[in-house]
Amino acid sequence: MAKTFTIFLTTPPYSSENTLTAVRIADSALRKGHSVNLIASGDGVYCFLKKQKAKGLPHAGDLFSELIEKGLKVYL
Repeated sequence: MAKTFTIFLTTPPYSSENTLTAVRIADSALRKGHSVNLIASGDGVYCFLKKQKAKGLPHAGDLFSELIEKGLKVYL
């Protein structure tokens, strides 16, 4: 039975592992056929800005774009 997961992200994309953890949880749930909602609030909205450059880290916007194509629903 498919379930719905809701992730609440409030931290900036490159200050901790929270963004990458949210990406991994969402990706895993989507692969298993579940619905996933992500609510970005406060500094979490910075995960969706274009043209950010963080050395040595994957671009958060690109990671979320791939998940959106797989069915992730994002609310800012």
